[in-house]
Amino acid sequence: MSQVNTPFRYDFVGSFLRPTKLKQARADFEAGRISREELSAVEDSCICSLVTKLKELGYHTITDGEFRRATWHLDFMWGFQGVEHHKTENGVCFHGEQALIDDTYLVGKISAVHHPFVDHFKFVKALEDENTVAKQTIPAPAQFFQQMLIPANIDRTRQFYPTNEELIADIAAGYRTIIRELYDAGCRNIQLDDCTWGAIVGDAGAERYAKLGLSLAEIKELFLTVNNLAIEGKPDDLVINTHICRGNYHSTFFSSGAYDNVAEPLFGRENVDAYYLEYDDERSGGFEPLKYVSGDKKVVLGLITTKSSELEDKAAVISRIREATAYIPLERLYLSPQCGFASCEIGNKLTEEQQWAKLALVKEIAEQVWG
Repeated sequence: MSQVNTPFRYDFVGSFLRPTKLKQARADFEAGRISREELSAVEDSCICSLVTKLKELGYHTITDGEFRRATWHLDFMWGFQGVEHHKTENGVCFHGEQALIDDTYLVGKISAVHHPFVDHFKFVKALEDENTVAKQTIPAPAQFFQQMLIPANIDRTRQFYPTNEELIADIAAGYRTIIRELYDAGCRNIQLDDCTWGAIVGDAGAERYAKLGLSLAEIKELFLTVNNLAIEGKPDDLVINTHICRGNYHSTFFSSGAYDNVAEPLFGRENVDAYYLEYDDERSGGFEPLKYVSGDKKVVLGLITTKSSELEDKAAVISRIREATAYIPLERLYLSPQCGFASCEIGNKLTEEQQWAKLALVKEIAEQVWG
C-alpha cells in the first residue's frame, strides 16, 4: 500500500481527540511525576490503539493523531534551531475563547538538523500494512513565516532577518531539509496544514497586515513564495497536499470568509497535489472559487464538521458534493471532515464515540457517491 497516495475518497485531516490516559500522562510529565520515557510509552500505546481503530473502520490513511504534540503547528516550529517558546500570558483570540498556546519566537537564525517529527513518522510508518499508508502532517511554511511576523514577534524577528526575503529563504531551506529526511524515512505523503490563507479571507486579515506595511496582495505573494520554495525540487513520487483552515480551537474559529480573494494564487499557483478544504458551514462561502484549481489537482471537500457532535444529513452532504461538480469533476473530488478533531490538546467539544461516528459517516457517504 506504500505506493498508493493520499487523498482517498474518504479521508481525514490528521488530529484526533487525546485519550484520557494520554492527557493525564502529559499532565504528570509536566508536573515532574513521570519521566519522558514513561510519557513516550503512553504516547506509543495510544497511537497504536488509534491506528488499530482507523484500520477497523476501513480507513487507508494513518497518522499518529498528533498525540505527541501540544498544538498542531507550534511543536513543529520548536524542532528548528533558532526557535524558542514559553507559556503564554495572552494567547490567541478565537471566536469567543482565548487559546492559551505557547508564545513562539526567534532567538537566532533558523536551521533544521534532524527534526524530532522524523522519528515520530518512523513509528507510524512501522504500523502500515497492505491496506494503509502513513501520512505526516506539518504546518505549512507560510504558517511559520506568519508566526514570526505577528506583532509580539516582529521586532525580535527583524534582529535576525531584516527582510522578509531573508526570512523566507531560511524557512524554506529548513523545510526542504526536513522533507528530505521524511522522504528518506519512507514518507511519501506530506500534508501542509495552513491557516494563513484562511486568516486573510476577511477584512480583519487586511487590517492586521496593513500594520506591518503589507497589502493583502503582497502578503498573498509572500505566502505563495515561501510555500512553493519549500517544496521546490521534491522527489517525483512524494505527494504533498495542503489543508486550508480558518482556525480550530475547542470548537471555536479564528476567521470567516469565502475563498474568493485567495483562490487565484492558492488554487492556481501553489504547487501542491491536493487541497483539503474547510466547507462545513456558511463561513466558508460557496464552491465557485474552485474554478481556479489548476491542472489535475484534487480537492477534498471538508463537508463534515469536527466542531460539533451533531451528525450531518447524508442527503444534504451528497447534494453539496454534486453542487461542487459544477467546478471540479467528480473523479477529482474527495470527502473528509473540515479539520482535525483536536488541533490542540484541549480538543473539540465532542466525545471519542462521536468522533468515530463522524468518520463512519464520511466513509458511508463516500462509498455511496463514488462506489
